[in-house]
Amino acid sequence: MPSFDVVSEIDLQEVRNAVDQANREIGTRFDFKGVDASFTLTDGKILMTGEQEFHLQQMMDILRQKLVKRKIDLACLDPAEPVSTLNAARQEVALKQGVDTDTAKRMVKAIKSGKLKVQAQIQGDQVRVTGKKRDDLQEAIAHLREEDWGLPVQFTNFRD
Repeated sequence: MPSFDVVSEIDLQEVRNAVDQANREIGTRFDFKGVDASFTLTDGKILMTGEQEFHLQQMMDILRQKLVKRKIDLACLDPAEPVSTLNAARQEVALKQGVDTDTAKRMVKAIKSGKLKVQAQIQGDQVRVTGKKRDDLQEAIAHLREEDWGLPVQFTNFRD
């Protein structure tokens, strides 16, 4: 029986490369001359540190540019509120990976409400969709692409 998986994954190596490029750009930019600012990637989070909130906004723009150049979907970013003290500002940006259960339930509900001839089931942080024909699965993919899920969605493990 043909099937495919709906997943939300990002390439952490590309994210690491984008963070390194962003750090290099901060070192060469004139508006960051003499400013203690940096990006740090740890455990699926990017920590931005600067001297003021204004620097964090500029750094976020730089990070987004570098991620887009490396073909990382910006929907995977989940920035927290910046934390400012007298001489420093910090902001954490979490990287969303995997389909959370609420989104997975919405996906299954959307597939069922679309009256498609496929079955969808939640398996951990992904959704498995099975059907009798390849055409039905392609309809399900098209139906899922129409909606905005708030995270990047890929369709993998397509089997006949």
